[in-house]
Amino acid sequence: MKGAIVFGDKKIRRILYRGEWYFSVVDVIGVLSESPTPRQYWGKIKDREFDELQLSPIWVQLKMESSDGKKYLTDCASKQGIFRIIQSIPSRKAEPFKLWLAKVGSERIDEIENPELAQNRAKEYYEKKGYPKDWIDKRIRGIAIRQDLTKEWDERGVEEGNDYAILTNEISQATFGVSIKDHKSVKGLNVDLKNENLRDYMTDLELIFSMLGEASTTEIARNKDVQGFDQNKIAAREGGKVAGDARKNLEKKSGANIVSEKNVLDLVGESKQKKKRLIKLQDGR
Repeated sequence: MKGAIVFGDKKIRRILYRGEWYFSVVDVIGVLSESPTPRQYWGKIKDREFDELQLSPIWVQLKMESSDGKKYLTDCASKQGIFRIIQSIPSRKAEPFKLWLAKVGSERIDEIENPELAQNRAKEYYEKKGYPKDWIDKRIRGIAIRQDLTKEWDERGVEEGNDYAILTNEISQATFGVSIKDHKSVKGLNVDLKNENLRDYMTDLELIFSMLGEASTTEIARNKDVQGFDQNKIAAREGGKVAGDARKNLEKKSGANIVSEKNVLDLVGESKQKKKRLIKLQDGR
């Protein structure tokens, strides 16, 4: 689930709102109360603590992705608001959760002030997964390029969520000649798993062309000063075509398809196996 973080074995949805993280109140209630019906539990707290005592609401309704992949208005609260709600829940998990929540909020503030921290955390994640350093550098650069693009979309009247997904698919289709869904299928990924990021399975060249498509889209959007979803959709196709034309030219010269079932970890594994075979042959001499 996009935007979710994990406390213990439970997912807590969160969303950036006015420069800070807001957390799904129902998700927090589910963790702390261990109630099988956290929505009803939250309803009782609202009735008791806020309606009866006439306290001002400390939550807002924001659209969050649900388990069915669709977005619904959900009661959300900031870290400070969640602390206030926690006081109404008798739970042995309350104190550890407070410490965890404070750490999550603190990390985000640090990352806003110094984006390099977020990049370092991402690098550590990929290193632990066994990705090679040169691939990680490209992946991190791709994240920065993606952030530039989504910033432009936000400033040009594109709504986050479904609009972003459509435009991203337009770029991918024009870049690789296949939709994101089909690209996932080629890689052998489960297309229904939304938390499986295609880019984490791309080869070096796929990452490079993906970056070119998004960087080109950003440049076109800026220079043409496009506004609204429809104009940005045209820019996405044009930006993707720049990368797509470059891909086709390389495929023609090299005789190999860029889009393939291979992913970087497969290639790393093959490289290690070749080294082992070479060592065995040398030892046998």
